[in-house]
Amino acid sequence: MQLAVSTWQEVEDYLRGSAGIVVPIGSVEQHGPNGLIGTDHLCAEVVARGVGDATGAAVAPTLAYGMSQHHLGFAGSVTLRPSTLMLVVRDVVQSLAVHGFRRFFFINGHGGNVATVTAAFDELYAAQSLGDGGVPVQCRMAFWSGPRCKAISEELYPGVEGRHATASEVSLAQFYQSRHIKHAQMSPKVAPSFPQFFDAADYRARYADGRIGSDPSLSSPEHGKRLYEAAVLDMTDAYKAFLNY
Repeated sequence: MQLAVSTWQEVEDYLRGSAGIVVPIGSVEQHGPNGLIGTDHLCAEVVARGVGDATGAAVAPTLAYGMSQHHLGFAGSVTLRPSTLMLVVRDVVQSLAVHGFRRFFFINGHGGNVATVTAAFDELYAAQSLGDGGVPVQCRMAFWSGPRCKAISEELYPGVEGRHATASEVSLAQFYQSRHIKHAQMSPKVAPSFPQFFDAADYRARYADGRIGSDPSLSSPEHGKRLYEAAVLDMTDAYKAFLNY
């Protein structure tokens, strides 16, 4: 059940049988020469909707913007400050908790969100533990690619999946948004990968076209379909385990 296209009465009916909700979260940032700027939130969104279809879970509207300051050297990228993202996550969770949601399963598409969103969860728990008000909730975050999905990535892109603008995420976005497939030359074919980077200027200096250790020229919507089906199975298992924890 997608919250955005449901009525309040339908949500009330849902809450009589379940207190769980899936929240897709991603980012708005560059993804190399052939990756869509919305790749991270599109991947999280399509998998979350698949989990909703498979389980009947409520699926919240996608939190598209994330913590992406290191990508601001590339046109079109947008970031929230960590403090802003923490407040957004807190307010979304607390708003839905008012109505009876208690288990919040975030499907994440962007590695840069992990520290901030985890800290937001800790702020929610601290408020509960310290008696600062609010309804007790439980939150969990998982990246959209679980073990089945990673096995397919290793099969399709051995040694060249990389860390950013990966062939797997570009493929999944191509499957979801097949009208917007882009093509570009990659030079070098496999991007470099440094152990660390800092701000946006440092990132741009190290990774001229935005990729990190990847070869997304291997991407295809056919690959994306396989990855989608595996990711939905992975996240369905994870969501059910969370509800039963």
